[in-house]
Amino acid sequence: MDLHTIKEKARQYHDEMVAIRRHLHQYPELSYEERETTTFILEKLKELDIPADRPLDTGCVGIIEGGKSSDKVVALRADIDALSITEEGEHKSEFKSKNEGVAHCCGHDAHTANLLGAAHILADLKEEIEGKVLLIFQPGEEKLPGGGRLLCETGYLQRMGVDVIYGLHTYPGLEPGRIALRKGPLMARPDEFEIEVIGEGGHAASPHEAVDPVVMSAQIINQIQSIVSRNVNPTDAAVITVGKLAAGSVHNVIPEKAEMLGTVRTLAQETADMIKDRIEGIVKGVTEASGGSYNYSFNYGYPAVHNTGWATDAVVETAGELLGADNVVLLDKPIMAGEDFAFYQQEFPGVFFFLGTGREETGSTYSWHHPKYNIDEECFTTGAALMASFVFQAIPSDK
Repeated sequence: MDLHTIKEKARQYHDEMVAIRRHLHQYPELSYEERETTTFILEKLKELDIPADRPLDTGCVGIIEGGKSSDKVVALRADIDALSITEEGEHKSEFKSKNEGVAHCCGHDAHTANLLGAAHILADLKEEIEGKVLLIFQPGEEKLPGGGRLLCETGYLQRMGVDVIYGLHTYPGLEPGRIALRKGPLMARPDEFEIEVIGEGGHAASPHEAVDPVVMSAQIINQIQSIVSRNVNPTDAAVITVGKLAAGSVHNVIPEKAEMLGTVRTLAQETADMIKDRIEGIVKGVTEASGGSYNYSFNYGYPAVHNTGWATDAVVETAGELLGADNVVLLDKPIMAGEDFAFYQQEFPGVFFFLGTGREETGSTYSWHHPKYNIDEECFTTGAALMASFVFQAIPSDK
């Protein structure tokens, strides 16, 4: 397939993708509640004569049957959920969220619009496609257990015989027209922990008559920071962050309890297991030494995103031809954010990459999950063309 043709079609459908993105941006829905979003996507697929299945309550999978007989099955994935954030930013004033306290501040509206743009391209080129293309519009990426996990657990994709799967994420650190990726580990596994420190309440003027959970919590926070520096192999990546500490309500009362919530980011299950046990060991030691007690839970999140070697090589080659080799950035180390695309990669060969969407002029250089997060919509001419192009890549027989 001539990549120039695909690129021209992406430009042809650019305005359509912008309109789709802006509509979705105005009507964001939280994870597993994406019912209106799903209805909208189904209507767009119907306009293209693309049938769809509903393996989960929300989201859908569009199915394009190619004109060339083959057992080849390529899957393209977009996530569709939004965040619990009140958005800000003058660059989005024309299409600001109309659902209070919910916003597409991670780019999933763009992912969805981009994949629908790729659907337009592939519908035009249907007779040139070998085998089948699955267009996955996945719910619940932002919230455990992850829509990717739930979809894999249905067995639907396995029954469809997926050979390889591709996904992307908007990236404010690169301008439109560029992408970034790497072989092997690309993103971390995002696990979570909850700690309840239990002491004995009392008067702030008589701390000797109380067991202070705030002091215990401070000791715990300081000590768990030593896990990365003293228990994790220096060649391995790991992050431990306490994101919430809550205790007490007034100046002069020692509270009975304190609560901590945090995240652990690693690239390997065994590292996560070790950190899980070390955190509890520290919590147990501090609370017992102080005369308190605790409750502790560790919730395993998504696996690490790990790009398949041969498929990454194919993406680099295709992207280099489509965008120019200088616009394909090969990262030298992973990013410690997490993504449930990893669940697909546990089942199938797959590649996840970052699509450049950041430019100062369009207010689109804010980080993911920032209330002013935005994208430069010029990215669609790159993103849709790339996703459509992957359908025409050869799949090695020994994959």
